[in-house]
Amino acid sequence: MSTTMKLSEAVTKEELRELRKKSDLRAFATLSWNWSLIIAAFAIAIIWPNPLTILAGIIILGGRQLGLGIINHDCAHHAFFKSAKVDEFVGHYLAGAPMNISLPAYRAYHLKHHKYAGTPDDPDIIFVKNYPVSKDSLRRKFIRDLTGQTGFRDTLRKIRDFRLSRNWPWLTFHILLLGTLTAAGAPWAYLMWWAAELFVYPAIVRLRQIGEHGTAADRSQLDPRLNTGTTIAPFWQRVLIAPNDVNYHLEHHMFASIPPYRLKRLHQLLSSRGYYDGYQCISRGYGQVLSRAVRGDEPGMVPAE
Repeated sequence: MSTTMKLSEAVTKEELRELRKKSDLRAFATLSWNWSLIIAAFAIAIIWPNPLTILAGIIILGGRQLGLGIINHDCAHHAFFKSAKVDEFVGHYLAGAPMNISLPAYRAYHLKHHKYAGTPDDPDIIFVKNYPVSKDSLRRKFIRDLTGQTGFRDTLRKIRDFRLSRNWPWLTFHILLLGTLTAAGAPWAYLMWWAAELFVYPAIVRLRQIGEHGTAADRSQLDPRLNTGTTIAPFWQRVLIAPNDVNYHLEHHMFASIPPYRLKRLHQLLSSRGYYDGYQCISRGYGQVLSRAVRGDEPGMVPAE
């Protein structure tokens, strides 16, 4: 394995300055895209109600629920809008509230993940520490997710820990969502949100976690190329399971201050200059992520773009 190339040799300070520039237009476009897909998922099912449109809507909602969580994450890093105050508002109310995620609480937790990645103190290591696993184990995990066992467990925890003074944004979102759908003549569509959160969202979150750190070559090392992964996802996967450039997680761990909409460019720069050569940190699609998550399946070297 080649360890000769340093990050400072692969990307210049001038390039990093450009990559760190925030764009209100691109941030707003990302936020709008997520909420447009959420609205479209409900609208298609309401206008043409049948099992296929309802199922499609639920799947899209599951992906966009993660999308809102990712926007909350990016705002927690102050890496979305130019204004930190706008990030605070968007992250907490427009992205975090629907998923009952407090921006300040999430930031305090998540920054520890970045600080301690590659060490036993990483608070997220619990989600991926046993990978790779057997095929039967991986199958059981996704069965629990897709049958609602994981979702019901997490929802019961939310309800048990509910405090009006703390969780009123979450409650307000659900009141507004139910009220809007009732006004549209389809109160039944409200159940689509819960179906997505209970049966789809947990599986997508698990797949994301596996792609980010579950397929890493050595999670005990500090080099992000060893403890973190990036997935080159086709468009349909970015719509359904990898929203808002979350698949470029390796690049995010290198430079958390770079906005998500510029991570692909960073990946292309580093790849073209051979920074990933000799490392097993890039997967092509989430099918390969699942393959690499299975014990006994050698990850193999995947050329980066």
